[in-house]
Amino acid sequence: MIRTRSEKLFQYVNAALLTLLSLSVILPFFHIMAKSLSSEAFVLSKEIVFWPKGFNFSSYEYVLQNKQFYHSLTNSIFLAVAGTLISMIITVLAAYPLSRKHLPLSRMFMLLIIITMFFSGGIIPTYLIVKETGLLNSIWSLILPVALSPFNLILIRNFFQAVPDSLEESARIDGASNIRVLISIYLPLSVPSIATISMFYAVGYWNSFFQAMMYITERRWMPLQMYLLQLVTDDRTADLNIGDVFQDITPETIRAAAILCAVVPILCVYPFIQKYFVQGIMLGAEKG
Repeated sequence: MIRTRSEKLFQYVNAALLTLLSLSVILPFFHIMAKSLSSEAFVLSKEIVFWPKGFNFSSYEYVLQNKQFYHSLTNSIFLAVAGTLISMIITVLAAYPLSRKHLPLSRMFMLLIIITMFFSGGIIPTYLIVKETGLLNSIWSLILPVALSPFNLILIRNFFQAVPDSLEESARIDGASNIRVLISIYLPLSVPSIATISMFYAVGYWNSFFQAMMYITERRWMPLQMYLLQLVTDDRTADLNIGDVFQDITPETIRAAAILCAVVPILCVYPFIQKYFVQGIMLGAEKG
């Protein structure tokens, strides 16, 4: 295939922009990793760029021996797993009826859902609702108020609409109920979209800290991102309780090590879900 000069120029410019975008994401990660593996003298002298100097694993030893880190890590794992499961159940159960052509007032329901993407009740009313329902200082305060994402609901609904009606009609002839049709036909055909949306939910729950700032005051319910936020924004070295065992580390290297320890668990999930990403999003966007 012969490409014109403008097409070649577009490809070069596109490749350059994508390369710059990739570097803007990857280089900070390498900088944090290099800092977490470097000794105190090189970090304090600002000599660390993208390669560690004076290899030192004491920061990781300190982080992995911190009880609060494990409490927060456990909370975040539960938050990601339970939150994703609840969100996917609600999303699928809401998307299936909304994808049916014979549902009365389906357009009105979709309009109301789309409106919530642009307008919300506000932070203070939401906080008051969470408080009155007794969810403050509970892990459920980070799940239930944000259990349903309108954007993800629309993607799943669009995918369900793309499933041929003949499959459902044949199941109806055999006497299948709505739940049976959903479980036996729509869910098996929706694995790419469900895997992709599940990853969206999991990453959202794993990275959530704003809700924790508003609803969580007890350290035992603090998720990992909230723990990292306090660690990064706290400049008081004494609060880190660095003992005599860890002499060659600084608060800066501890923060870097904690950030990497928080990123690695969710990063390990990506290779298993990556193959579904493009397929799932494109299938969900084919039909509106």
